[in-house]
Amino acid sequence: MSTAITYLFVPGDRPERFDKAAAAAPDALILDLEDAVHPDAKPAARTAITAWLLERGAQAQAYVRINDTNSAAFAADMDWLRALPSDAPLAGLLVPKAEDPAALGEIARALAQVNPQGRIVAIIESARGLHGIDAVATARGVSRLAFGSLDFAVDLGCAHTREALLMARSRIVLASRVAALPPPVDGVTTALKDEAVLTDDVAHARALGFAAKLCIHPAQLAAVRAGFLPTAEQLDWAQRVLAATASGSHAVQVDGKMVDRPVIEQARRILALANHPAADQP
Repeated sequence: MSTAITYLFVPGDRPERFDKAAAAAPDALILDLEDAVHPDAKPAARTAITAWLLERGAQAQAYVRINDTNSAAFAADMDWLRALPSDAPLAGLLVPKAEDPAALGEIARALAQVNPQGRIVAIIESARGLHGIDAVATARGVSRLAFGSLDFAVDLGCAHTREALLMARSRIVLASRVAALPPPVDGVTTALKDEAVLTDDVAHARALGFAAKLCIHPAQLAAVRAGFLPTAEQLDWAQRVLAATASGSHAVQVDGKMVDRPVIEQARRILALANHPAADQP
């Protein structure tokens, strides 16, 4: 499976939206049990998610965002997960406020009973999570890190601005690379009707080393996909770099600039990304 670029949330207590969200063809569909669901509605949401997974879940790479380990709803989420039939097509879980490697291991063991290849995306959205990020990144079952920028800003009491969050984003990218995880997933853009803001947010995240984004509306998918996939100009440059060095010589220039090993590697990565299944989607 290719590394996901778009992760689309849908509230777990709105089952009438599940099919529509899946039809939007995100790389990963996130059925949410956490912030989008009122505490009183969480039991019904678990029931709705189970029913949809068993009946229709094979049509999407379906994940569930459970409640955080300090939440009153976490124990019920774990009971739900352990009771989930082993044939339920659950691709993985998003774990919010990820801080404790031991707790992540417990979650991973429960997930493995449903899907031995199930993935855990650990969301860093607290000071403790960022402080212990290397242990989180290497915890059992963790396949990727994501940034919950809104909750992180609240936890630190800082502004939700690029300047204030730069250190956290850079630290998440670094921890992902050290742990040999895929590049991380950036947090949501709340401006639903301003594609320019979304496009700019994606460009900023990509420049820092992120390679995916959490989305809260199907309308965001196309801009996120386009922002993380290489442009036509980048593809042309990468092809010319590899063509110029095909003989094995690195003593060449492309566009007036010397080509060396890091440049060649970057060209290869761009071409590999162009083969992502999302590149064929509208």
